Amino acid sequence: MIGLAIGTCVSAAMLSNNAWLRWPGRLFVSFFRGAPLLVQLLLIYNLMPLLGLDVPGIVAAIAGLSLCTAAYQAENLRGGFESVSRGYLEAAEMLGMNQWKQFTRIRAPIALRMTLPALTNEAIMILKASSLVSVVGVVELTRTAQDLAASTFMPIQLFATAGFLYLVINTLIALMARFFESRLRWGK
Repeated sequence: MIGLAIGTCVSAAMLSNNAWLRWPGRLFVSFFRGAPLLVQLLLIYNLMPLLGLDVPGIVAAIAGLSLCTAAYQAENLRGGFESVSRGYLEAAEMLGMNQWKQFTRIRAPIALRMTLPALTNEAIMILKASSLVSVVGVVELTRTAQDLAASTFMPIQLFATAGFLYLVINTLIALMARFFESRLRWGK
């Protein structure tokens, strides 16, 4: 959710007519989509103490995952907003809708319908990528399986169980997204 909120703001910046907003948004997206997530996590984890921020590894992990997914979500949302037909906006203007009403009643719902599958895909991808946070000292599902496998000498069973748990969680996310997609269909 943090990444989606940041991504929404970055998307708005990239869609802005103001170059002072647009270019930082594009730079943000370029960096966080261009650098590997593992490098981002290590950079954030090691940079925070240099900035005087003594935070636990989980905070660095959440920050890294959120910023990475924000860049992808921003691109998804930008594409969704740019796909809204100019005809809808012209019709709204003819009906006397102000910019806020146009956004809340036309642009945002259409963009959400258009981008929900991509947003869901990114949520699933970042959940799977969360296995990388063990490099900054955060114990998560994959790290727990690794630690248990080292002490029980049962790596196949434990990694298969971890994989199954990821599959269950990702399936639940996909099912929720399909439910929301069916609710957002035109004319329903």
